[in-house]
Amino acid sequence: MGCCEGKESGLEARFPDEEVDLALLEGVLEKYRGNPSSLITVLQKAQDIYGYLPRKVLYHIAREIRVKPAKVFGVATFYAQFRLRPIGKHLIMVCHGTACHVNGAELITSALCDELKINEGETTKDGLFTLQNVACLGCCSLAPVMMIDGEAYGKLTPDKARSIIREILKKETEKEGV
Repeated sequence: MGCCEGKESGLEARFPDEEVDLALLEGVLEKYRGNPSSLITVLQKAQDIYGYLPRKVLYHIAREIRVKPAKVFGVATFYAQFRLRPIGKHLIMVCHGTACHVNGAELITSALCDELKINEGETTKDGLFTLQNVACLGCCSLAPVMMIDGEAYGKLTPDKARSIIREILKKETEKEGV
């Protein structure tokens, strides 16, 4: 067996091959077709449509706006705003900027990983939560801080972070029971 046989390549691991409806992107491509300078805009709109950037969509965009796939993949992996995998219903972003770092961001991330039974960058098995570390949320006076679905939670302790997650989970469970 060769060194890479039976193993998922780096590309396949980062860009899972999933079935997607490319027709959903047609309205965007009609406007930007053949315009390589629109790459970031097209990627943003594609992510709005699919929730992330599936591999087939990236190849399709390259073909339609006439840029090399390597450039599309390069842009998609360079900018933190782009997601290459589906995310959970609730996106948790833990700030690891300087103020948050010195005030215990690692402890917050560790508590969340323990509570959710996932590692940073992963999504829970039930698809409810995705945990991401980010460079800065711009809420330094609230350090350490996390943002969930656009709402900032500051002055966190590991116990407070766990409590917030449990409260969201409780609300989700109540919705299901209705």
